[in-house]
Amino acid sequence: ILPVPCPPRLVQLSHLHTSPNSQAPVPALPEKGGKTRHGIIPEELFQLLYPKTGVTGPYMLGAGLLTYILSKEIYIINHETFAAACMGTVIIYGVRKFGPDVAAFADKLNEEKVQKAQEVKDLAMTSLAQAIQDEKKEQWRAEGRQMLFDAKRNNVAMLLETNRRERVHMVTNEVKKRLDYQIALQTLHRRMEQEHMVNWVEKNVVTSITPQQEKTSIAKCITDLKVLAKVQQAKATA
Repeated sequence: ILPVPCPPRLVQLSHLHTSPNSQAPVPALPEKGGKTRHGIIPEELFQLLYPKTGVTGPYMLGAGLLTYILSKEIYIINHETFAAACMGTVIIYGVRKFGPDVAAFADKLNEEKVQKAQEVKDLAMTSLAQAIQDEKKEQWRAEGRQMLFDAKRNNVAMLLETNRRERVHMVTNEVKKRLDYQIALQTLHRRMEQEHMVNWVEKNVVTSITPQQEKTSIAKCITDLKVLAKVQQAKATA
């Protein structure tokens, strides 16, 4: 089955239904009705007929229409007509007599309702304004929280850098201690080698001296001491 295409008129009507004019806001209803004459005839009818018929045009139109209806027996006067006239008279009298009081009471009720609605509206506006202020404050706090996070991030970076430098300092001290230990160990080895070498040389020298050489050396030393003593005495007498 082939689909039936929509007629151009339907397409055009659907386009009108989705036009921007259909989304326009509905005008507010008036609180009070328009002006009327004789209680039921709108003023717009008189204004419409005034340029063509003048002031008496609407009245002549009404009289002629009533005469036509009665003469053609479109409407026949009977007992219901008199009952309707009596009821209309009573209604008109009641409206004229009690209408202002009822209207004032209705207006009072309406004003109370409007006042309550206005109070609810003001309360809602106040709460919404406070909510907006709170939201702005929270946004300001969120911006300050970002700054706080940056400060904490910088503090953590500084702590990490301090920890790294402390570890580098500790490693430097440990390496220095080990190097000092190696230097002290090498110095100890060198001193022990020197002492051992001195003791070995002294021992070999002592063992290589004969008793005769020892006597000769002692005599030579005594002779040298005597010569030095004479030189000192000569310097002292001079």
